[in-house]
Amino acid sequence: MKKLPRFLAPLLLAAGLAVAGLLGYQSLAQRPAAPVVDYVLLDGSKHVSSQWQGKVVLVNFWATSCATCVLEMPELMATHEKFKQRGFDTLAVAMSYDPPAYVARFAESRKLPFGVAIDNTGEIAQRFGDIRLTPTTLLIDKRGQIVKRYVGAPDFPALHALVEKLLAES
Repeated sequence: MKKLPRFLAPLLLAAGLAVAGLLGYQSLAQRPAAPVVDYVLLDGSKHVSSQWQGKVVLVNFWATSCATCVLEMPELMATHEKFKQRGFDTLAVAMSYDPPAYVARFAESRKLPFGVAIDNTGEIAQRFGDIRLTPTTLLIDKRGQIVKRYVGAPDFPALHALVEKLLAES
């Protein structure tokens, strides 16, 4: 097997990263539909994701035992507050292994300004692509299509720019 020239490896890596970056934000025609899921918020109210039509929605899968989740929560709260008056909503989905009492205590003590659901059975995570790693965050456009999936904490300035773009779409 022949070795690649020394200068070619960094070029291939850069090209791969550029392609990966382009694939992160999908054009309108390529966006997969978000699944239709039923969920119950901590306050006991029942909802269905089809109610999201016409809104840009951020769905964050998290756990109270996830350090990155806890650290990013103030940024998620700020993002929600920044865009909520313009047709943006946020749903925090606690993973099935997270004790409901911990989730409720966390949401109450931090005064989370958005809906919090507990995925008791794991069905919501399964329907969104078998999500197992936290945090995993999905950004959904006004048509109910998944635009971006973040594993780990998002780059919030870039996320805000994308939300702005999605809110401007008709």
